[in-house]
Amino acid sequence: MKKENSIQKQHMGMKASQLISNTVIHVLLVIMSVIWLVPFVFILLQSFRTETNETGTMVTWMVDYVIPKKWGFDNYINLWNSGFFRWYFNTFIVALITAALQTIIVLCMSYTLSRFRFKMRKPLMKFMLILGMFPGMLTMIILYRVLKDLGMTQANALPGLVLVYVASSGMGYYVSKGFFDTIPKSLDEAARVDGASRFKVLTKIILPMSKPIVIYTILTAFMGPWGDFVLARYIAFGDTAGYNVAVGMYQWLTLDQINKCYTMFCAGGVVVAIPVALLFIFLQKYYVEGVTGGAVKG
Repeated sequence: MKKENSIQKQHMGMKASQLISNTVIHVLLVIMSVIWLVPFVFILLQSFRTETNETGTMVTWMVDYVIPKKWGFDNYINLWNSGFFRWYFNTFIVALITAALQTIIVLCMSYTLSRFRFKMRKPLMKFMLILGMFPGMLTMIILYRVLKDLGMTQANALPGLVLVYVASSGMGYYVSKGFFDTIPKSLDEAARVDGASRFKVLTKIILPMSKPIVIYTILTAFMGPWGDFVLARYIAFGDTAGYNVAVGMYQWLTLDQINKCYTMFCAGGVVVAIPVALLFIFLQKYYVEGVTGGAVKG
């Protein structure tokens, strides 16, 4: 009887300890979430601020309060009269084309390195891994020189951006290859015995079983161009026709523009964040499965 009471007390102590631990973890997560969300909430609120000053001019500059005194959609309407939606369309087209091409290249490279065994395979993988450790900033000068010679800068910067984003995408094979390694090779062999080509094996057998990693690859390929600023500004400087949305909106933060465009900048930030937020909300399950499924030793 004493032994049973001792075991019961020990069990209750473990449950209490686990409850306290879970409570502490959840409190920390809530605090971190609040800290992370505060800037986004502030931008969202400022985007709806439409109050005017004594002269009847809308207050578009930064203020020392968070909750708007007057609400409205004027800042979103003003976006339509600016060059914002042209920059937005430029960004969307570049991101869409890049996502499609990068996904094809990455998945083909990953399947090749996962299924084929050929001479110099491992040295090639190591070489790409080492090469990927060098920051892309080191190549910006030569990239600009090459793109300028090809006529892909300033007003024609969009094709140049796509070319740069796609050029080295094959080196991002790591996660996809790890996922393909988890799929039994016996499926490939059975299909090959039945007369299927390598391409048919990939498209009809491997990819339908690899939905999480395909969606993960598309998302990561789309996010790169969507949020890029440094390379886009470097290539498209001086001509608004070649701006993406990040470079275009940056012009509103200069000293002579920020007091006139700050609330419109906040509205633009909300519009830019909407598609990305929706993608992650609806595809989060596949995104997580793609990351965890590809995190294996290849």
